[in-house]
Amino acid sequence: MADKVDEFDAILVYVTTSSQSEALLIAKTLVEQNLCACVNIIPEIRSIYSYDGKINDNIEVMLVIKSTQDLFPALEKNILELHSYEVPEIIATKIDFGHSKFINWIRETVKKE
Repeated sequence: MADKVDEFDAILVYVTTSSQSEALLIAKTLVEQNLCACVNIIPEIRSIYSYDGKINDNIEVMLVIKSTQDLFPALEKNILELHSYEVPEIIATKIDFGHSKFINWIRETVKKE
């Protein structure tokens, strides 16, 4: 059953990295520090973007991180410390609806600030 998620609660955070090893380091660190409940690593995505006046076309690795809004500042800080990009993609979005047992698992698994 899909339940409405509380405001200021569960989030998905999307991060792209340059390599599988960088993605794995970030994912393991965040889970070990209880800053998220889970990280999915999507091993190969193609990103086309404009940066420094050039059009870039690169293969990247995407992280999909399940956490809570109150932990976003600490999560972002950790990602920035581990990430190789000058301007890494770190985008969070609220989970408005989801399977109640899964959402509760996220809440119960992460560190309480």
